[in-house]
Amino acid sequence: MKTLLALLWLSVALCYAQQDSSQDMKGMNMPGHDMSQMAGQDSGADAEASAHVMHSMEGHMDMGPHMKMTALRAPQPGDAVKAQHVVETARGVMEKYKDYHVALNEDFKIFHPELPQKMYHFTNYRNAFEAARSFNPEHPTSLLYEKAGDGYKLVGLMYTAPKRFTEDDLNQRIPLSIAQWHEHVNFCRAPAGKQDALSPKPKFGFRGSIVTKEECDAAGGEFHPIVFNWMVHLYPLEKDSDGIWSVDRQHAD
Repeated sequence: MKTLLALLWLSVALCYAQQDSSQDMKGMNMPGHDMSQMAGQDSGADAEASAHVMHSMEGHMDMGPHMKMTALRAPQPGDAVKAQHVVETARGVMEKYKDYHVALNEDFKIFHPELPQKMYHFTNYRNAFEAARSFNPEHPTSLLYEKAGDGYKLVGLMYTAPKRFTEDDLNQRIPLSIAQWHEHVNFCRAPAGKQDALSPKPKFGFRGSIVTKEECDAAGGEFHPIVFNWMVHLYPLEKDSDGIWSVDRQHAD
């Protein structure tokens, strides 16, 4: 269960060093959001559960009751220019880390490299801490790579923000008329000995049928209305805004 708890993060993620960190559930952090535990020490059931968590996060729960998106706002003057600045900065980051070895040399850590994933988060923990306090588009929390032969191909970035942030706070980082941030919600952690994350129809976890505290309590689980921090993916090399900030692609990834 150690890795499962560490994963419940991105991350990612991690919660960062926030003033309200004492209120965060210990260990419920995504890649880069848990600074005290590094993944990669799984065995047996833990490894199996970790694999399921990773695939659950890749699918972003199909926009079901375990995921919350920010609402798209009406465009305001300056929104497009502000978002374009983030994109142009992100393109420079993509160029810098096109070779994944550069990322590794600059302390980006691969989250669970031993597990097959559609998208690998290379997370920088210093950037994660920074994101808790301020936004610097030159310092993404995670770089998003796809497996390519024996190496990795960079396809996108992930930025994060503290879960205490309001949508107005997020709008200050990247305009909500352009981008939609997401967070993971309504999580029921299985009681000891009842982990069913890999079953076709799980009750607990990110894909679980349990979505309320009452249901979770009745099943003997531990309910958390919000886990992880706010996060947003972007794909700076796409040709238009829809592709760059694609919510559908985030779900598919």
